Amino acid sequence: MNQNPTADHITSLIQEGEFFKLKEILKHYEPAELVELIEAEEEREQLIVFRLLPLRLATQVFEYLDLEVQKHFLANLSQEKISDILNEMSPDDRTALLEFLPDDFVKELIQTLSEPERKVTLELLGYPEYSVGRLMTPDYIAIRESWTVQQVLDYIRRHGGQSETLSVLYVTDQRGVLIDDIRIREFLLSAPDRPVSELMDRRYVKLNAMQDQEAAIDVFRKNDRVALPVVNDDGVLFGIVTIDDILDIREEEDTEDIQKLGGSAALDEPYLATSIWSMVKKRAGWLVILLIGEMLTTSAMHHFEDDLQKAAVLGLFIPLIISAGGNAGSQATSLIIRAMSLGEFTLSDWWLVMRREIVSGLALGSILGVVGAMRIVLWAKVVDPGYFGPYWQLIAVTVGFSLLGIVLWGALSGAMLPMLLKRLGLDPATASAPFVATLVDVTGLIIYFSVATLVLRGTLL
Repeated sequence: MNQNPTADHITSLIQEGEFFKLKEILKHYEPAELVELIEAEEEREQLIVFRLLPLRLATQVFEYLDLEVQKHFLANLSQEKISDILNEMSPDDRTALLEFLPDDFVKELIQTLSEPERKVTLELLGYPEYSVGRLMTPDYIAIRESWTVQQVLDYIRRHGGQSETLSVLYVTDQRGVLIDDIRIREFLLSAPDRPVSELMDRRYVKLNAMQDQEAAIDVFRKNDRVALPVVNDDGVLFGIVTIDDILDIREEEDTEDIQKLGGSAALDEPYLATSIWSMVKKRAGWLVILLIGEMLTTSAMHHFEDDLQKAAVLGLFIPLIISAGGNAGSQATSLIIRAMSLGEFTLSDWWLVMRREIVSGLALGSILGVVGAMRIVLWAKVVDPGYFGPYWQLIAVTVGFSLLGIVLWGALSGAMLPMLLKRLGLDPATASAPFVATLVDVTGLIIYFSVATLVLRGTLL
């Protein structure tokens, strides 16, 4: 086939009842192409297309489908079809699906599995949520150090078809304890009679089944692996975790952090699948907190009400002042949270981070201070010479130094608050940009009017 069938073409074949022709067309396409095609169809057409796929291809497609489409299929396919698909699915993908289904439904589905697959699924579901054990698959190749290269290759030919990946083979002892991992290329390039023990260096990277999934992401990134072995506390090899599962977790973690940075609790489901009421509950809490925070801004302005009455011109620059500090804080927060997520520094580096933000804050504050002061100078000298009155130079100095102080404070607050939350065992993404902006709004007003009092005392104040 030279081109993919379009959704319109598929729909046309369904309407014409050309199911045999459609079945022949579909089996020539890759799973990812079929996923895109199915998700573009209406629900009725989705089921028809899926039922026409061979079991192996249907299983591969099912593993890549959106969760909502998977649920739709499970609710409408025959019990026999569901059983066949679940038994064919890789254990890790099957476990990931079952985690999102109601408990009663999960119990029914588990009963449809074959005895070996049911045992594996129950073992995986027995691990704590968000643990590495939930991600691992028991489909891997384990070998012995006493074997020869030829024996290993023969073993792969007999049993490799069920393995999740053949890029790395795992050497275990008689008790199943992991003692090494060896890339497949070593066997392909070695003499057939060479023993496995001569290929071993006994250096390997492993994960613990009870380890947090987020920690596993860092291990994969640092070691550039497509799969890693998973062991228990005694070092016994239980399974492997592959990079595709880690990428899914990474996407979930990034999505959660981005949603929190926007000032909302993380959504449990995709945006369009989340009910309006659930969406309101996720967002209302933070909005109330931020509103209460902004009330402190009103209190701060009330405290400086006399100064505002004496020098009403100061009120013109309040939006400029507080937005500059909030923007600087939001920038710093985003940079620090992302850097911590990537493991670029640890909490013990807080002083180094603070020094960098002090220097950056001073530089950025100076730039914005000059721009803000020059705006006043330009207005007073060119646009409307009498607008700011005889003390326009002092007003320019006030705005310039206020911007310097507020941007510096915003940068420090935005950088240190996520680290403080991390130290307290909380999610640093909770230090969302709106929260930092609200904090800087309140303190920014205090900085602004404090500078104004020092500079304008005896003149406008």
